[in-house]
Amino acid sequence: MANVAGYNRKLSALLKKHGLLDDAQLKALNDKCAKEGALLASTIVGEDLIDEITLLGLVSEDCGAPPIDLEKMRVDIEGMTDLNKGNVPLSEETAKLYKVIPIAMVGEFLTLAVANPYDVVTLDDLKITAGRQILPCVSSERAILKAIEVGYHRKEAEVAAFMEDVSKEDTDELSIEDKKEEDDAGAGDLDAAADGEDSPAVKVVKTLMMQAIQKGASDIHIEPFEKRVRVRFRIDGVLHEVFNPPKKLHNAVVSRIKIMTDTMNIAEHGKPQDGRIQIKLAGRAVDFRVNSLPTVHGEKMCMRILDKGNLAGSLETLNFEPAVLAILQRALGSPFGMMLVTGPTGSGKSTTLYSCLKAVMTVEDNVTTVEEPVEYEIEGLNQVHVNPKRGLTFGAALRAILRQDPDTVMIGEIRDQETIEIAVKAALTGHLVLSTLHTNDAPSTISRIKDMGIEPFLISSTVLAVLAQRLGRRLCKNCKQPMSKDEMPSREQLLEIGYKPEEIEGITLHKAVGCSLC
Repeated sequence: MANVAGYNRKLSALLKKHGLLDDAQLKALNDKCAKEGALLASTIVGEDLIDEITLLGLVSEDCGAPPIDLEKMRVDIEGMTDLNKGNVPLSEETAKLYKVIPIAMVGEFLTLAVANPYDVVTLDDLKITAGRQILPCVSSERAILKAIEVGYHRKEAEVAAFMEDVSKEDTDELSIEDKKEEDDAGAGDLDAAADGEDSPAVKVVKTLMMQAIQKGASDIHIEPFEKRVRVRFRIDGVLHEVFNPPKKLHNAVVSRIKIMTDTMNIAEHGKPQDGRIQIKLAGRAVDFRVNSLPTVHGEKMCMRILDKGNLAGSLETLNFEPAVLAILQRALGSPFGMMLVTGPTGSGKSTTLYSCLKAVMTVEDNVTTVEEPVEYEIEGLNQVHVNPKRGLTFGAALRAILRQDPDTVMIGEIRDQETIEIAVKAALTGHLVLSTLHTNDAPSTISRIKDMGIEPFLISSTVLAVLAQRLGRRLCKNCKQPMSKDEMPSREQLLEIGYKPEEIEGITLHKAVGCSLC
């Protein structure tokens, strides 16, 4: 790394200006750095004179480049290489030579974490080498070298670490219900079950399922690409990349998942398929709803996790505003009418409906649901699984249910005119109907029902309430911290996002920190 002496002079002046080190200390440190060709910051941290964060803050404030904590971020060299048409944005040798590492690439800009932001000559050289404008961020030499070792060899390290976890993972506590016989595997997919429970594919699938449940994921995505496979978990509504298994394992993993469903055809790779897996983990029943989708590089698998342990117990646990909760409870207290929940996929509509059902489910009431598919099996509910192939549509199921003396009916989703007409008829004839509808907001729901052929006077007579919801991410109760005055949004910003003036006075907002629990 060039211009070490210039960096050391600038940092010495900053330390003296802020009274952090005296002249004698600085002279001794600079003599040592000159002899070893080391950066002054690395030497100071190595001797425990000043902490790394303080030094980065000084340099960042002086040069105008933001500081960055590389230990808290995932450096994705492979992803940037894909964006760069298969060319690595900066070679590992260049990164080690100049003590820099790429951390982001957007358009013509390459963001680099650098140990010496004052070295403009090096930054100009890197601009030419990378063929992009350079945006520097300040980090420590130690953190950069560590990130280089991890970032440029992430795939190998992740595969090795995951396979080590697979070998150590006690998957005996995970058992599969009604598992299909392994000898049903088709020709060309025998590797999925060749070694039984000890085969790599079996262990990888079991480990992924266990880890997804333990991390509280709602979905598992297994995505094949030309040269790699990506596994992501959706946690708190956000996808996180967790593993890149060897490409050669992909077909075996897909076949193994299909075998576990007992309904999917492992010899069929050209059309989408649906299935369901039921497992027991430590005595807890967990369902997986499986879908396969043919892509140009193989079958993509999506597994929706339906864990009863994550199902909310009551409406009070869903953190609705008191006024909204009161409206919901009033609607659920009505002996007849229709209450609708709207929102995008994954916003928690099913969770809200099941919590509503628990609120109305008593020994005195007959509660029946019609769903496609039944997401959670709950004791005390009469749950019907729609099967259009056998003629059991939403409409057919609802007509039969209305002859079953129901008090409350839950419809998984209103999709067509036939379903909404029967739902309205049920609501008018003394039944409480709960359902979901795909609209962007609550007012749009009324227009949607009208567009489906329901007269306005019938809508006003039956609809008790419409709840439009989104999934909100919560801070961890164990580690969240109050924001300082400098971190708090301004009054104008709080008003803009919906706070009332009287709510702003004396308000305390919290920030995420991160701990072993979250």
